[in-house]
Amino acid sequence: MSQKILIACDESKNARRAVDYVARALTTDHRITLMAVLQDTASLCEMQSPELTPYFKAQQANFCELEDQKKKLIQASLEAARQRLVDAGFDEKNITIKIEPKKRGVARDIVAEAANGYDLIVIGRRGAAGIREFFLGSVSQKVLSLATEQSVLIVN
Repeated sequence: MSQKILIACDESKNARRAVDYVARALTTDHRITLMAVLQDTASLCEMQSPELTPYFKAQQANFCELEDQKKKLIQASLEAARQRLVDAGFDEKNITIKIEPKKRGVARDIVAEAANGYDLIVIGRRGAAGIREFFLGSVSQKVLSLATEQSVLIVN
């Protein structure tokens, strides 16, 4: 029986392992969504407030260029993940890529998307956040605690 599966992705090795696990361990009849949640820093690129410090104004274009590069990295990572699934036998028409800006928090946004009829959330144990996770808790742990309607598979 086909299930609707949400794979939470970023450009990390752990996200790649989550995709590879799905490609190896699950049957190819599932509908897969590869989802990335982007930090909402892009709004800084559009700020024109007179209160902005001269330093920030001078660096704003560089910052926005970095944001564009981050989006390109995420898009390329999701496209590569899609290709790995297709190479494993998943039908390309059953694979969706979704990149969303952060609204309430990465974990909350993942769980909110999963509430749209998904049966399973797959997520790597650690993403690209690094030391920040040590102090704030990992996204995967937050997804595990917030997801009450879906199963959660945390790939190590």
